[in-house]
Amino acid sequence: MVTTLTSREFNQDTGGAKKAAAQGPVFITDRGRPAHVLLTIEDYLRLTGGHMSLAEALAQADADFDFDPPRMADGIFKATDLD
Repeated sequence: MVTTLTSREFNQDTGGAKKAAAQGPVFITDRGRPAHVLLTIEDYLRLTGGHMSLAEALAQADADFDFDPPRMADGIFKATDLD
C-alpha cells in the first residue's frame, strides 16, 4: 500500500507516517509534488541490494560496534639506526 502525505501532515504525525511505512512507501509532497519517500530500513536494504556504507551503518541509532584494535608493545615509532 502506498501512502501520500503533505509535508505538513508528515510534520504533524511523524509516528503515523512511520506506521504507514511498515505497510509500504510513504510519499511526502512539497507544494503538491513528491519530494521525499519514507521507507523501512528493510525495504531500503532490499532496494539497494543489502549494501550499506560504513557511514550509513554507524549513523543508525542502534549501532553498537566493538572496536578494540591491538596495541603495539613498544609503541608506534622505532628509533632510526644511522650506523
